[in-house]
Amino acid sequence: MSVPLVAVLADLPKPTRPPGQVSRAVHDVLARPQYQHPGPSLLERIQQDVLDWVARVLSGVVGAGLGAWIVLVVIVGLVVLVVWRLARDVSRDPGQGVAVSVGRLRPAADWRAEAEAHERAGEWRQAVRCRYRALVADLAGRGVLHEIPGRTAGEYRAELGDALPAASPQFAGATELFEGAWYGHRPTGEEDAAHFRDLADRVLEAAR
Repeated sequence: MSVPLVAVLADLPKPTRPPGQVSRAVHDVLARPQYQHPGPSLLERIQQDVLDWVARVLSGVVGAGLGAWIVLVVIVGLVVLVVWRLARDVSRDPGQGVAVSVGRLRPAADWRAEAEAHERAGEWRQAVRCRYRALVADLAGRGVLHEIPGRTAGEYRAELGDALPAASPQFAGATELFEGAWYGHRPTGEEDAAHFRDLADRVLEAAR
């Protein structure tokens, strides 16, 4: 046998606080940060607006010809591209900046010291490579070249040809020795290393 609702309510104790005070207390509790749920972000609202727009366009072209569908695909593709780029830009932390890898430039003295160590060990191919890097670093320090990580030996050769034509043949010869030893894996010995040093000295003499 069920108990009537009126009887249940009659057994409840009478409230001791006015209704307005209870409402304010509930409002204060729900106003706390842990109970706050942020609304959609600007990007989320834009994405939702785009989806709604696409849905409306789709409903309008149902039954249309092939041309209308092609136009729709192009427009949707453009919209997706814009939204993707916007999302990528918005998600990036503006306080961190953009990290650009530029490499770490070593001074010429370090390259020469490494070259001498390779020469003592009879590692002539490595020695020629380090001598070439020392030469580029020296020329960059004298303002003849711009030492940029990733540049090719051919680019350095062309730049020096414009900046210091008098040393262009010697630098071209040193570059050929380096490229043959390092990239061409040509057998490289003590005479090649000595020839490279001679060419490098002549280039640096012209750059003074």
